Amino acid sequence: VQLVESGGGSVQAGGSLRLSCAVSGYIGNRYCMGWFRQAPGKERERVATVSSGGTTSYADSVKGRFTISKDNAKNTLYLEMNSLKPENTAMYYCSAVSFSGVGILCRSVTYKYWGQGTQVTVS
Repeated sequence: VQLVESGGGSVQAGGSLRLSCAVSGYIGNRYCMGWFRQAPGKERERVATVSSGGTTSYADSVKGRFTISKDNAKNTLYLEMNSLKPENTAMYYCSAVSFSGVGILCRSVTYKYWGQGTQVTVS
């Protein structure tokens, strides 16, 4: 599985960006995908996740401003980011993992596949 992010860039506070993550290879019949970010000097944090069934979760700091979605036909994961703030500046990573069983929470699992990241800078 390969994940390739795109869509990052520099934007002014209050602006918008849409990140894309192109997926190649087969993740699994049941899977979690997510967006994570890491700012300089800080730990990586979860931004948003989506399951193969469409269940989404968001970090409290982005609820109402960011939207995660996936286009299965295009094998692409998206993150729509609105009302961006300077504190949203970070490297954003796409990630995925397959799972079996029931009761899996995509916000809690350990992700296996990672992209190389795309930089988002908000000034």
